[in-house]
Amino acid sequence: MIKFAVGVELEGTYVKYALVSDKGEVLLQGKLDVEGEASRDDIIQMLGKAIQIAVNKSRERAVKVVGIGIGTPGIVCDGIVTGGAENLDGWQNINLAKIFSKKFDLPVFVDNDANVLGLGEVVYGAAQGCSDAIFITIGAGIGGAIVVNGNLYGGYKNRGTEMGHVPIMHNGNPCVCGSRGCLEAHASTTALFRQYAEMVGVDACEVDGVYLVERMKQADQKAIQSMDEHTDMLGHAIAGFINTFAPQRVVIGGGIPEAGQYYIEQIKNSAMRYAMPDCRVNTDVVGAALGNNAGCIGAASLVFRNLA
Repeated sequence: MIKFAVGVELEGTYVKYALVSDKGEVLLQGKLDVEGEASRDDIIQMLGKAIQIAVNKSRERAVKVVGIGIGTPGIVCDGIVTGGAENLDGWQNINLAKIFSKKFDLPVFVDNDANVLGLGEVVYGAAQGCSDAIFITIGAGIGGAIVVNGNLYGGYKNRGTEMGHVPIMHNGNPCVCGSRGCLEAHASTTALFRQYAEMVGVDACEVDGVYLVERMKQADQKAIQSMDEHTDMLGHAIAGFINTFAPQRVVIGGGIPEAGQYYIEQIKNSAMRYAMPDCRVNTDVVGAALGNNAGCIGAASLVFRNLA
């Protein structure tokens, strides 16, 4: 009998929800926008609303929901968001698992948003069949997940794997985490767009992936240089992760999708150039496979993994 779980993904501006089968198939999906000044109670209420919609739809379709999975920004331990979500004011010391298991009388499993993205790719996506994998998501920030022997690795009390905050440059750019020289501060898409804008003297808000790739197609050497430096820094950091964990696969999510496979290949070439040969021998670097549903599928996979 096919089982279903509600998968929920919380990001700064929206809540996504989906009803997902244990085969990784999405039966239905939806999205609720988070208001700009939403309080923690507003966000909890919105998460509850999203779950309720999915549960109601499951009843209409006569499918059995076995649990709820939630991916959220921040550090999560035993279903509790303990902190670390810089973009969500007051998003700390919240026992989401307890709140929603009581409300819906279902088991609830919660983890960091990047962790659930990575788990989804291992269970159903680009790293399916791998016991050891690394997932990197690149956007305005950089996050990641590490899977070792088939299980998410988070360090003691799940406070590790903040891969965007690995220092890559001594006394480098200031980072939102309060440190300097972090991978995110130098190799996020925001950093890429800012670097190119400064090089050509335009406002950074005018630059995005479409703009940059179009300039590259027109042989703009500064655009090409900016992209090369961006992918080289990412590959350099990933080489460090390969040397440490020797994964079977490194999965890249987000980034500059307008650049297509070229973007992934540039990062891969850089990572393989910097990684130790003995560490990289069994590693491949690939693009993510689950697309816009990755967060919800990954959150649902938390349920199936924990109830197996």
